[in-house]
Amino acid sequence: MRRARVRYDKQGPVARVTLDRPDVLNAMDLRMHEELAEIWDDVEADDDIRVAVLTGAGDRAFSVGQDLKERAGRDAAGAPASSFGGRGQPGWPRLTERFDLSKPVVARVDGYALGGGFELALACDLLIASDRSVFGLPEARLGLVPGAGGVFRLIRQLPQKAAMGYLLTGRRFDAATASGFGLLNEVTPADRLDASVQSWVDDLVAAAPLSVRAIKEAALRSVDLPLPEAFTAVYRWEDRRRVSADAVEGPRAFAQNRAPIWSGK
Repeated sequence: MRRARVRYDKQGPVARVTLDRPDVLNAMDLRMHEELAEIWDDVEADDDIRVAVLTGAGDRAFSVGQDLKERAGRDAAGAPASSFGGRGQPGWPRLTERFDLSKPVVARVDGYALGGGFELALACDLLIASDRSVFGLPEARLGLVPGAGGVFRLIRQLPQKAAMGYLLTGRRFDAATASGFGLLNEVTPADRLDASVQSWVDDLVAAAPLSVRAIKEAALRSVDLPLPEAFTAVYRWEDRRRVSADAVEGPRAFAQNRAPIWSGK
């Protein structure tokens, strides 16, 4: 029986997804991508799941990205060269291209988040890291490009000159620097990382599920729209939220001075 590359645990409304190759710093091979695709499908389809937490096994790395030994073997065997995006490859669409995933994903980073591992973290909605974490996109030093969205997301999430510096040189930066750029929601000592992640998860679960999905969709879809167009665009999850029972329950619970009981309907 093959050992799974990813651990997937559901605990009430929380899905915990763990990249589980600690012996190679959670490098991602094609089989891991295939397993992850099935997991993200399930996260979206399971109405009981409200938030997903993505992390890496062990205390050395979130993920160091693509399994380059596998890549070298595939190159030697004549596999097509890769570029931007993973269309046509195993595990597509990967999280980095799941633009319609409606539930929030929290990245829990402890240690190295490099290459495709950093791109995976950048694709998450929240990013909480230990103070010993290290980030970087080394592709320029390897004859590659950050094809899983690193080029596109870093230039949007960092000041332009900072992003270009890291993209073009492959330099790494620490958690304090990432926090200074506003790239992290929180940086914490390693022994407090789980508690910090849980605090964010608790707040996400306390929020109205349809509100969370509507806000995520509207925020990400409108970010490049002119403001007048952002107001008039159609958002699928907002269409559901505004006529939902929860849209009535929230104000009612506030008026009655009690905690709301969300139905997600």
